[in-house]
Amino acid sequence: MSSSESRSASSSAAKPQPAAITSRARIGRWLRNFWPAPLGIDGRERLRFIVGAVMGVFITALLSRWWAQGVGIAHGPWMIASLGASAILVFGMPSSPLAQPWPVLGGSTLSAVVGGVCSMLVPDPALAGALAVGLAVALMVPLRCLHPPGGAMALYVVLTAGDGVHLAMFPILFNVVVLLVAGVVYNSLTGRSYPHPQRTPVRASVAPGAFTAGDVDAALAHYNQVLDVSRADLEGLLYLAGRAAFQRTLGEVRCADIMSKPPFAVEAGVSLKDAWALMRARQIKALPVVDGQQLVTGIVTVADFMRLANLEVHEGLGRRLRTLVMGRGDQPGTVGEIMSHPVQVARTDQHAMDLVPLFSHGGHHHIPIVDAGERLVGVITQTDLVRTLAIVVQGRDGPAGQGGPSDSCVQTAAPTAAP
Repeated sequence: MSSSESRSASSSAAKPQPAAITSRARIGRWLRNFWPAPLGIDGRERLRFIVGAVMGVFITALLSRWWAQGVGIAHGPWMIASLGASAILVFGMPSSPLAQPWPVLGGSTLSAVVGGVCSMLVPDPALAGALAVGLAVALMVPLRCLHPPGGAMALYVVLTAGDGVHLAMFPILFNVVVLLVAGVVYNSLTGRSYPHPQRTPVRASVAPGAFTAGDVDAALAHYNQVLDVSRADLEGLLYLAGRAAFQRTLGEVRCADIMSKPPFAVEAGVSLKDAWALMRARQIKALPVVDGQQLVTGIVTVADFMRLANLEVHEGLGRRLRTLVMGRGDQPGTVGEIMSHPVQVARTDQHAMDLVPLFSHGGHHHIPIVDAGERLVGVITQTDLVRTLAIVVQGRDGPAGQGGPSDSCVQTAAPTAAP
């Protein structure tokens, strides 16, 4: 063999083969799974968690010891070790389904009773302990009181050969009740809902094709594992993720970029006749109402005119509208008498995406835009927002609210004498 062939063979032998690289990478990924990702909480939440656990356990210990001394329990336990695990859940994870009051109370006491029964019926502690944990879980799941420290409770009763029924009453029930009361008070004072709400309020979709509650249920059924997060929180997290994705798609488009400006507006003392004439001349459907400093005090829309003209009775609608705008009879005569107020406004520096729920679920069709001094500077309509979304989705450049007709208004009309 030549020297060049020898060097080539040794080089091939020294170079790692693709299969070996893949195997090492797979082992490396598997080992990294043993090191969990960091918790997504800041220092303030970490401090809140620690202080709550310390206070909860300390108060429970003081009251439990006082009660034990008062009723003459000198040698029996007056506190259970698994309460420390329950405290971590109650104060550190108050939104977890495993930390809610019923799982903490029911899971702990039920498991103690199960442990006592298994201890009496099964002589072998090893087998009795295993059965106690399994039976406790089997009961906690259908009774909706799954609580991990409950497994420790069942095993503790078996290993100490204790009376599960008596232990369930004291110290277990007493300990748990005191801890739960402390958890309710402390979490409430520190801005955490406990017990945690099981349903989230209806949220507006942030994009076409957004998920529904049924989609969440289908995903949970497909996952088919216990999640340490409530269904309501999961739905809320998905909503926030979708909102963030939509915000990323929409970019940094602000209300100032898409509003129609300068806006048409009227003052409250303007006659209905003049306001109606302006709306018809400009082919607009709404007029913001402002005061002398251009501060928005209300809004008047075609719907307001229709409502006063009794739209439900179609016969003579034109006649009733003429009567209304001319101020005859007992009908209102000025814009201020029929305007809607207070009115929903948005600021120029707000993200345009913030208006989506206002339009889709808030019942609004026109949003006056104000500057830092709360003065009217523009109007955004559903048409303006839809045009912007279409441009973003299609990847076109430039803001969507400049130029072109829209349902919004310009210039301020001052009060005039009615003819």
